[in-house]
Amino acid sequence: MIRQAVEILLVEDNDNDIELTLHALRSEKLGNSIQVVRDGEEALEFLHSPEFRPNGAFPPPKVILLDLKLPKVGGLEVLRAVKSDPVLQPIPVVVLTSSKEEQDMVESYRLGVNSYLQKPVDFDSFRAMVKELGLYWLVINQPPPVVVAAKEAA
Repeated sequence: MIRQAVEILLVEDNDNDIELTLHALRSEKLGNSIQVVRDGEEALEFLHSPEFRPNGAFPPPKVILLDLKLPKVGGLEVLRAVKSDPVLQPIPVVVLTSSKEEQDMVESYRLGVNSYLQKPVDFDSFRAMVKELGLYWLVINQPPPVVVAAKEAA
């Protein structure tokens, strides 16, 4: 299944948004280890891999970029599952969505999302936002040590 550590899990079903996000991250040298999944069910299967569990082969991703409007299992359900799992709960989740629905934002924060961003329509704005996201969550942010999170989950 997983053969290398993953820093970013991109949960997105729109091919154009996937391409733009990957391009923006890679152009800033932030896209070395990205896993793309195209629906919520695939995201949950990936995240519940034994390789991310305590004493598994790899640490969980450093950040999850999550669309809300996904096939099979919606983004809010993925968020609920991540934030209710002691092993996955420390992973920052950034909702990256085109949804303008206030209830989506309110529910995302109620479930524990770390950031809620609306996708800009303009290519340059989208690229700039993804660049800042990558820099913040992969370089600037200091997550809890994996060992601590794993011990608390045991």
